[in-house]
Amino acid sequence: MDEEEPGLRVVHQLRAITVELDLLGAEFAQRNSLHPTDLRALICLLDAARAHTLATPGWLGRQLGLNSAGTTALVDRLERLGHVRRTRDSRDRRRVLLEVDERAVTLGQSFFGPLIAELLAATLTFSDTEMATIQRFLRNVHEVVAAQRDPSNLLTRNPLPQKKQGPQ
Repeated sequence: MDEEEPGLRVVHQLRAITVELDLLGAEFAQRNSLHPTDLRALICLLDAARAHTLATPGWLGRQLGLNSAGTTALVDRLERLGHVRRTRDSRDRRRVLLEVDERAVTLGQSFFGPLIAELLAATLTFSDTEMATIQRFLRNVHEVVAAQRDPSNLLTRNPLPQKKQGPQ
């Protein structure tokens, strides 16, 4: 691969950001007696709440690639630590829903809030058009990565358009 190719430089930047975020997440997890999977679960549950998606233990297990026993142990641990609550679905009392407790949200905001504030400030340096491009790029990256994790996604998602090559 051509190390000078702009796309490859972007891939390397994404990888570096991923490593830094993973290290930061590991620091948060260690400080708060969490396993890295606990943190991923909390993020999944927060994202579900933001998207108005009902989060059940089965849904969470699928998101994290855990079997039923592993998911139960994870939810039990998060509930015991006071980070997650199990509630009954008001429309189907047989179904258990998972919610992140406000104390966990506050804990996360105290650690990640300054980073989020700085990232939000960084976005203010971009025009609306540039932000739309960044968001489209990140959506595409997310689709590509998710498809690698679950190859069945390759059959259902639209392939990304190929970059047009000019005369050589």
